Amino acid sequence: MLLRRLRGLQLLNIAAFALPVFLTPAVLATTCKVTASCSTDTCSADKIMEGTLVNPESPKEASSIYDFQARDINGEIVSLEKYKGHVCIIVNVASQCGLTKNNYAELVELDEQYGESKGLKILGFPCNQFGGQEPGSSSDICSFVAKKNVKFDMFEKIDVNGDNVHPLYVYLKHKQGGVLGDFIKWNFTKFIIDKNGQPVERHGPTTSPKDLVKSLEKYF
Repeated sequence: MLLRRLRGLQLLNIAAFALPVFLTPAVLATTCKVTASCSTDTCSADKIMEGTLVNPESPKEASSIYDFQARDINGEIVSLEKYKGHVCIIVNVASQCGLTKNNYAELVELDEQYGESKGLKILGFPCNQFGGQEPGSSSDICSFVAKKNVKFDMFEKIDVNGDNVHPLYVYLKHKQGGVLGDFIKWNFTKFIIDKNGQPVERHGPTTSPKDLVKSLEKYF
């Protein structure tokens, strides 16, 4: 009986020693996930990517933006159906552009003025394709926009041109072509989407968000 008790104590000591070894920070990190809206928890691990985006095989033939999915800034899959019945602005954003300060400030103003009263939704898609002006991680972007008092929806960094272009942007550019070609020219190109999910207007990077008000009022 005494021998069995001694063996039992030895096993407990081994388990107590081994547990911290197996539960290293690297192992613990794999269980962590960014869950808050555009914020990070205390875990420094990269977010876990779950699920697969389901988007049209032929984006140009989509019936509306509601046919698309994208990952939000926390890596969660979002169906754009959630924006049904809302006028939207879809804009490719960057943190280190000469246009950043004014565009973010005025987009925040539009959100505050028309988000509750008119149901305006703003969708920000970070993109690093223009001068490498959005180089940070999702956590970096969240920290940046928090300082700008951004409350509107932010999505994961994407490509808006090229071989890896997000299907949503294939559709947007097809429906609303630009001057000298359909491709996105720079940061802060803005698409206005009506309440039926149709891209109805496209405005260039130098168009101030406040200058969109007259257009937005046509669709509210």
